[in-house]
Amino acid sequence: MFSKRTRDILKSPVKFLSNKVISFEVKAIEKLVPDRLLLFYLNTLDRRIPPKAIDGVVDVLDKVPPKVRSSLITAIDEYVPDTVASSRKVSAVISGVGKYVPDRIIPQESADEWSNVKTKFHIPTLLLRDTCKGKFTRS
Repeated sequence: MFSKRTRDILKSPVKFLSNKVISFEVKAIEKLVPDRLLLFYLNTLDRRIPPKAIDGVVDVLDKVPPKVRSSLITAIDEYVPDTVASSRKVSAVISGVGKYVPDRIIPQESADEWSNVKTKFHIPTLLLRDTCKGKFTRS
């Protein structure tokens, strides 16, 4: 689509802009979102959302083409600044949601980037319920 030279020219301004915008959003979240509200929504996700609903969202994500998922993971790995990872509140939200993403929907070509994202945001590996057998398996 774009030539390599054009991509190289656009890459640094895009990265600079994403760092500024995302850093501003992180600062706003740190100042404006109370801890109790964050805790309430994360507990709601863990306790009140049925596993079938989470499985349904994962199934929809599984239908997204692997190239799109790979591009999204690469963008998160490259363009999200370290200020996001050092933000306690944002990192907690990303970790709380990211733990439900099973490794089976991660494309093979972006396994290293996914590992970097999991390390950067402290995303745990969650024991998920196998929907077919009703047993717990490691995702």
